[in-house]
Amino acid sequence: MSNLEESVRQRLGWRAALVVAAVIVGTFPWNAAPSSLFGVVPIFIWCFLAGSRKAGVTVGSILLALLVWFVVPRGLGWSGPLVPSEVEVYWLYPMIAAVVCLPALRRVWTGVLGLVTMIMAGFLAAAVVLIGQLEAKPGDEGVLPGPAGLRMAEGSGHCGSGNCSREVIATGDRAPDVMREHLESRGFTVRTPARLCRATGLVFTHEVCVEPKKISSDAVEVTWYVN
Repeated sequence: MSNLEESVRQRLGWRAALVVAAVIVGTFPWNAAPSSLFGVVPIFIWCFLAGSRKAGVTVGSILLALLVWFVVPRGLGWSGPLVPSEVEVYWLYPMIAAVVCLPALRRVWTGVLGLVTMIMAGFLAAAVVLIGQLEAKPGDEGVLPGPAGLRMAEGSGHCGSGNCSREVIATGDRAPDVMREHLESRGFTVRTPARLCRATGLVFTHEVCVEPKKISSDAVEVTWYVN
């Protein structure tokens, strides 16, 4: 291997590994539509700003660990005040990432410009997402994909009074019980006998509520909305 090839491998190897790892984390859970790919942006920018391999790998590993925290617990169905919400991946994660990157910058002014641009892009992306959610139906929000063994038929949903909802009819053996167990495994807890909710968010709470309505012993209608 020539010196040039070795130099290229050393310069690009750790960068490529970090970006690939970030993409894998950002698309979690892998059985649903990716909603956290923006989390790759801070790591991608850091790969260009890093002045040395040691600093690049050290800070990059911290950013990757933070991305895991911002994405994986929610993907696993966890909830609570220590579980970041989806929109916080756009604005809060870049802000924390900038604080982590700042002390390790070699070219300060260029680096600061890159970090400020990253934060502004994050706030812009968060604003676009929030505006798009105002009159839009909620996402899957842990309700879908449904549990294995049940057949899911989605309805047309409903919008009105500044809020929108989605509904599915799940059919199969013991569908009402199986669906409730599925929701509880995704972090939903009972608020009233007819409603389960889960909340995420470090700074601002994002709460989703589900209302399962039993149709028969083998069918249940599930409606969910952002509270």
